[in-house]
Amino acid sequence: MNHTRKNRNPGRIVLYALLVLFALYYVAPLYVMLSTSFKTLDEIRSGNLLSWPQAFNTESWSKAWSSACTGVSCEGLQPFFLNSLKMAIPAVLISTFLGAFNGYVFAHWRFRGSEVLFTALLVGCFIPFQVVILPMARLLGEFGLANTTTGLILVHVVYGTAFTTLFFRNYYISVPEELVRAARIDGAGFFLIFRKIILPISGPIFTVCIIWQFTQIWNDFLFGVVFAGGQSQPVTVGLNNLVNTTTGVKEYNVDMAGAIIAALPTLFVYMVAGRYFVRGLTAGAVKG
Repeated sequence: MNHTRKNRNPGRIVLYALLVLFALYYVAPLYVMLSTSFKTLDEIRSGNLLSWPQAFNTESWSKAWSSACTGVSCEGLQPFFLNSLKMAIPAVLISTFLGAFNGYVFAHWRFRGSEVLFTALLVGCFIPFQVVILPMARLLGEFGLANTTTGLILVHVVYGTAFTTLFFRNYYISVPEELVRAARIDGAGFFLIFRKIILPISGPIFTVCIIWQFTQIWNDFLFGVVFAGGQSQPVTVGLNNLVNTTTGVKEYNVDMAGAIIAALPTLFVYMVAGRYFVRGLTAGAVKG
């Protein structure tokens, strides 16, 4: 036994070394962004890309966050960041609850044509963003929601519901049909079964859908730049404006600080709930 352990130790050391190397490889860009954001422009020009700041300069962070606005344009990310919060939170909640309701129906309340309808919803998962731009723009114009945060919420709800429906349906398939049938025999109706039986066991898949939807919506640029205008644009569009509208000397420290500010919510979500995301993905993998 001791001989076997000795033979395994070198392999384990090599495995750990490879994991550390891969971790450093993926963390390196974040380190460069963070260190650059605290450097002065002179230090960026003369110093090593991987060097740590000689003195922490927070002016670049203040400039990236600044909310100074003139007319229809803003210099900092603050208003765009708030726009993304106003857009992402309701869009995530609405699309997640719609997906839960749809998944429950398709898993346990099948009706004539339900498979065809579910297949049509699945098609929505594979339609490229660019395909829906023109019809969605026409729809928003008809409703008077063009260039508004409400219109952007509607776009993300419509596009995201297909994904959340798929996630919830596959998860609810693992709920024994006998359990739902027994509740029907006892007189429980559609909404009572959903509220008393289905929702209490839906924590893992709710976590998956919330993280998935929040990440997709927060990081979206195409819908934000096409369907939002002026003061309703999200943080991704604001970051693009910040990086591409610099006049005179290119301020890489401001750009890096802005990129980190824009990424903080998604980083925070994955740091806090990342392990629950993995558990939720596998929770409904086995039926029974």
